[in-house]
Amino acid sequence: MISISCTNVTKYYGIDLILKDLSFTVSAGDRVGLIGKNGAGKTTLFNILAGELSYDDGNIFYAKDISIGYLKQHHELDSELTLFNYCYQVFEEITALETQIRQLEHEIAAVSVEHSDVPEQLSEDYHRLTDAFESQNGYAVKSQVQGVLKGLGFTEDAFDRNVNSLSGGQKSRLNIARLLLTKPDVLFLDEPTNHLDINAIIWLENYLKNYTGTIILVSHDRYFLDQVTNKIIEIENQGILEHNGSYSDFMAFKRQRLETMAREYEKQQKEVARQEEIIRRFKGHGTEKLAKRARSREKALEKVALLEAPTVDNRRAKIRFTSKQKSGTEVLHVQNLSKRFDDKTIFQAVDLSVYANDVIGLIGPNGVGKSTILKILTDQLPSSGGTVKIGHNVIIGYYDQDQSNLTDTNTLFDEISDEMPLLENSEIRRLLGSFLFSGEEVFKEVSSLSGGERGRLSLLKLMLSKSNFLLLDEPTNHLDIPSKEALEEAMLSFEGTILLVSHDRYFLNKVCSKILCLAEDGITEYLGNYDYYLEKQAESSTKPEEEDALGAKTKTQIKDERRKEKEKLAEERRQKKEFEKIEADIHHIEHEILQLETDMCDESLYNDHEKVSFIANQLESLKSQLEQLYEKWEAYL
Repeated sequence: MISISCTNVTKYYGIDLILKDLSFTVSAGDRVGLIGKNGAGKTTLFNILAGELSYDDGNIFYAKDISIGYLKQHHELDSELTLFNYCYQVFEEITALETQIRQLEHEIAAVSVEHSDVPEQLSEDYHRLTDAFESQNGYAVKSQVQGVLKGLGFTEDAFDRNVNSLSGGQKSRLNIARLLLTKPDVLFLDEPTNHLDINAIIWLENYLKNYTGTIILVSHDRYFLDQVTNKIIEIENQGILEHNGSYSDFMAFKRQRLETMAREYEKQQKEVARQEEIIRRFKGHGTEKLAKRARSREKALEKVALLEAPTVDNRRAKIRFTSKQKSGTEVLHVQNLSKRFDDKTIFQAVDLSVYANDVIGLIGPNGVGKSTILKILTDQLPSSGGTVKIGHNVIIGYYDQDQSNLTDTNTLFDEISDEMPLLENSEIRRLLGSFLFSGEEVFKEVSSLSGGERGRLSLLKLMLSKSNFLLLDEPTNHLDIPSKEALEEAMLSFEGTILLVSHDRYFLNKVCSKILCLAEDGITEYLGNYDYYLEKQAESSTKPEEEDALGAKTKTQIKDERRKEKEKLAEERRQKKEFEKIEADIHHIEHEILQLETDMCDESLYNDHEKVSFIANQLESLKSQLEQLYEKWEAYL
């Protein structure tokens, strides 16, 4: 059954075309990933589908009586309720039933004291309400609320906290919890993994996999998309490309599609050029028969629907980290590090050694102190105990997830000029352009930038620092997928050392050679990427796949296939050689005909009738041979 159907949906902002003729359907139970570069129009389409934004043309159909829930990326939350009651509020009907049941229980108890028999009407009302309460699973509601809150990283101690006392990230998680508990028919989720740690993301993945409704989500988290989605829709160049499957399936499909389109375009271009050459040759020889063939081919060529060259928007930030000098072998040594805030211990007994060219991912639940460690290493916070030793010739560069190194009142141009005052204006503009800030954009105020734009600007400042030890706190937050890929490539080619905090498992898998898992009582080291960490966590090993004996080919079959392949290649070489010989013969005879036709133009020749007759016979014979060669040549085409 179709939940949502879009036909030729078009959207303008002023005179700017944002979405053009989008047509697609979403079936009940689909889990759709909506992807695209920042600014491609994902949130615009989301707002249109959720009924919060109008569109200029086309039609959208919704299934009858469908309920929609929408998690916005930025949502102001103001409530004096506790966390638990804010979520429990979703079940107003059930709580109203429970209140009525409690009231009836009091009435029944009061009547029972005065009379031995309970009035029949009271008894009937009580049974009717309790049956309704049970049918709506009322007794499980509180445990549902607790389960969702705990899954998203809230401890029981926090359930009684006032909503307004929460941080921005905690409010985002609370919004997810409340939305999931409402269980709408269609869930719209805009960047749901922002502000979630890895454990909470894994919980959300499992929840969404088992969700019975329809899900449409915007995310730049490739690992999350792979785990959750069964369909991908990409917005690019105002249009869409869709494919059933995970994100990885979609990317493989897209690559294959582009390769096929490029091959088909190139093949057609070669064929058109070849046909034009045949037409030119046929026209050049003046015989009526060849002229007819030329006209026939021209008409056929005019009817061919020419393919357009495939276009891909490959624009992305040009990130390249270089360092002023090489560091010593031992970059960092931390021993027995601890941190307390007031009477609360965040972590203790942290031992850590970092060596040149390490790329280390630091993971752990929210609140365990990952960012705090980076701030201690950069002298922004004091430790509560332990020692930190920085190695020889180590230059630290720090990427702050809050981008606190940016000055909101600066323009982009001023931000780089202040950082590197010796740079020429043209060089500053070139650098900003390489990070996708072009034209008049360089004079925008930093305060007006989106999260992704601020991230790119911070990365540019980090790149200009020429540091050899990069400390990165959530560097992929707010970056679109092309920018993440550019950052990954830059990190993989960097000749320095990297320690990064991230919840992006795809990113950790791609760049890290070591994973450090931080807990309150210290760090556990895993000598591999994130998948290796998962394997060790599960304490399981993957056995090599056994060869399917029934499906395996025999040696005789393999030899026979190789022989046939060799024969095929030999036949192709023979045909190619023969074709080349025919072309060479055509060129030779054409040259002879041209020479004889030149001789026939000599006036003195007309006194020698025998020679004229001889040349005429030669011309006729050569033209006959040429026509036969053309027929053979055409057979190869």
